[in-house]
Amino acid sequence: MAFRFDSRDVSAFKFLFLLAIMYGLTSALVYSIVHMKFIKPLDFDAPLDRFSEARAIQHVRVLADEIDGRQEGRPGLREAAVYIKTQLEMLKERAGSKLRIEIEENVVNGSFSMKFLGHNISLGYRNHTNILVRMSSPDSRDTDPSVLMNGHFDGPLGSPGAGDCGSCVASMLELARLIVDSSWIPARPIIFLFNGGEELFMLGAHGFMKTHKWRDSVGAVINVEASGTGGLDLVCQSGPSSWPSQVYAQSAVYPMAHSAAQDVFPVIPGDTDYRIFSQDHGNIPGLDIIFLLGGYYYHTAYDTVDRLLPGSIQVRGENLFSVLKAFSNSSKLENVHERESLEATANENKDERAIFFDYLTFFIIFYSRDIAMVLHRIPIVIFVAVPFFLRLLNSGLHSWFATYCDFVKGTMLHTIGIILAIIFPIIFSVLRLLFSSYAMSWFAHPFLAFMMFIPCALLGLLIPRIVWSHFPLSQDAALLKTSREALSDEARFWGAFGFYAMLTMAYLVAGLSGGFLTFILSASMIPAWIFFCLSAKFYGCQSMRSTIFYVVPLIPCVTYSVYFGGFLVQFLIEKMGMVGAVPPPYGYYIQDIGVAAIIGVVTGWCVGPLIPICGRWLARSSVLQFLLHLSVLALALSLQFFPYSTDAPKRVIFQHTLITADANQIAESSYDISVLDSNSFPFLFKYAPEVAKGLHIGSEFSFEAATVSQREIWMALFPVSFLFSRSLKFPTRSDEILKQYNYFPYLSNYKPHTTSGDGSRRVYLELSLGSLEEVWVAVLNITGPLSGWSFADNKLPDPEKADGCPPSYIIRLSGSSHENWTFWLEASSSEYLRVEVAVLDQVLVDEAKKLKGLFPDWADVTAYSSFLSSYIF
Repeated sequence: MAFRFDSRDVSAFKFLFLLAIMYGLTSALVYSIVHMKFIKPLDFDAPLDRFSEARAIQHVRVLADEIDGRQEGRPGLREAAVYIKTQLEMLKERAGSKLRIEIEENVVNGSFSMKFLGHNISLGYRNHTNILVRMSSPDSRDTDPSVLMNGHFDGPLGSPGAGDCGSCVASMLELARLIVDSSWIPARPIIFLFNGGEELFMLGAHGFMKTHKWRDSVGAVINVEASGTGGLDLVCQSGPSSWPSQVYAQSAVYPMAHSAAQDVFPVIPGDTDYRIFSQDHGNIPGLDIIFLLGGYYYHTAYDTVDRLLPGSIQVRGENLFSVLKAFSNSSKLENVHERESLEATANENKDERAIFFDYLTFFIIFYSRDIAMVLHRIPIVIFVAVPFFLRLLNSGLHSWFATYCDFVKGTMLHTIGIILAIIFPIIFSVLRLLFSSYAMSWFAHPFLAFMMFIPCALLGLLIPRIVWSHFPLSQDAALLKTSREALSDEARFWGAFGFYAMLTMAYLVAGLSGGFLTFILSASMIPAWIFFCLSAKFYGCQSMRSTIFYVVPLIPCVTYSVYFGGFLVQFLIEKMGMVGAVPPPYGYYIQDIGVAAIIGVVTGWCVGPLIPICGRWLARSSVLQFLLHLSVLALALSLQFFPYSTDAPKRVIFQHTLITADANQIAESSYDISVLDSNSFPFLFKYAPEVAKGLHIGSEFSFEAATVSQREIWMALFPVSFLFSRSLKFPTRSDEILKQYNYFPYLSNYKPHTTSGDGSRRVYLELSLGSLEEVWVAVLNITGPLSGWSFADNKLPDPEKADGCPPSYIIRLSGSSHENWTFWLEASSSEYLRVEVAVLDQVLVDEAKKLKGLFPDWADVTAYSSFLSSYIF
């Protein structure tokens, strides 16, 4: 098919090319900022009064490379604690008499209940180690309000943990050194908590809050975390009250904070120690600061030192040192007794959520919720008032009503455009999957996602602009002595403005903190419209010069939209490899549809404000055909790309399952395998034939005919196991296990049960972990008439309820010790209690190691042994 262009088509493509250049340059700038290209990390020989990324990375190398694993149950975790304490002791020796340094090794034990990933769970722990150092002036008192900085040194299962969270510990060690060598004497004490139990659901933080003598002195907490290996070190949560975020806004060297993150964080699967300090077991004001890029490597074997994004630790260190100083000097820093006294005498709203956002890390804008209540209402007031001032005073009530009707039409059509910008990419993503042998082709190549979905999103945005010509204006151009084109521009502009004004108001009414996103858009559109109207008097409203005068004032807003939106898309793409797999047939589409939809939203957000005026150039059939062909070409190109690589691995869970009959008998042995994204086992076995061969799977493998693992098999990973969809079971031999272990985990009575007068009975149990070598966790699932237990202050959590299963109570036990676990369970009747036990050992037999080694480099395999047994008491 040949294109036939007229002069307007040529102008349209010239304008499209100019916009492409503008967005391309903006994207290049944003990429440079987000990936820390503008930061020069300081070397190892940097001045001692400066934070040095190179010196911090030396610590990461020891923790992630030289120490062989920092998981609970492995000797490396103790080695890490010794290394951290040794480094702190060396600092203490170098410190002068003006700085008081106290170092403590704190072993914590406890039990509590919580809700995680939407599931009720209890946690019992023992012998977890925290290392603490308190830096203060010589005359400081133990009750002086202090600033707590927390980071964890234990690592996730199967990962060296360079980013998560070796980078956090290294940053804290370098900060401690900087305090010593810069001769800064903190106005209030600084406490560094090197937390030894975060990956097992925040146990180290809970132990500190329940047992340590310094806990009541903490007036502010800064939790340092990593959900990747660098990039933006974002303030994802803050509070209670707004002063911590205000302190950050005033002091951060490279501010990276969006209050909108607080709207999103609660729905993301996962949590941090910040929850323990500020919500569940404390009311401490603070900040939750997290590395967010490099999510490909999060909780994988690829989280190594060489994956750390250069410049990220340098930025983190400079920010944290400045923020530490600001918190230490803050007049609002209060210990727990001062906070409780203030709360008793004042009516301060501790849940107040301020509005704040950084502009490309250059500066930060901060304003209170009270100001937002006024400021964010202004756009909707303007939208309602403009027709009155434009028409009612000069042309009467009828003209005012007609103008308002046209504005409403403009709002409706702009809304439809935004919706189509989301729907079209979704349709294209589904169409691609109909012709593809695998999903997520963009996973290892994010540029593909932008190429595939931005053109069709633009197509959706522009279609209402063509439809507009079929909608007659309610206003009479002749009566108002103006042109129809001018009235159409006016209606489209104010319609789009009204759309963003209404969204801003909706955020406000919902009590969310992300309303600044749409407020910026609506506020930026006003000067752009003024410039357009002024230029139209000289060049005419249909002149390209007038359109450019409209675009130029929007460039700062567009740049911010690309910054926030581009980062959001990149973050979500990296996380799509671990969001879980929904059962087929729908699960195959979930990740592609999710990414397509979010790119549609971001495209509508980044380009939407330009459409009312720029649409006259872009909404031409030639441009729409070009965008359609570009989308189809990108979709065809995407079929040639494999979705995984060593830089974007597929996550596989490999469990050697052993069902035991007693302390030294195995009833069943199998390999259970699951995946965490939409490309299921036929894909895995097709592109990893060595694995299929090792499992004795032929080329005619059928998922439907295979043996599916029941969810109970994965109990050792509860509740993370709910991210798994359909898992496969492959029988295997057990002779190697019998040679390796003398005894398996076993649950038994350690004294006779007792019965009370009301018919309830108490069962006294002892859990032996056998001769397992590297136990990570033991999980107990209890069903039956349970009315009490010795865990979590003798309080039962809400029961877990699964379809077709009786209510159950789940407790996770962790912590190394030569002693067995002893506890009691209380039944409300004579009916039996059923206890299912799952114990995760990080040691694999040789045969399982060999099978794990058959997986290709583009697959990250988390492998372990799980011992399952069941008892009735």
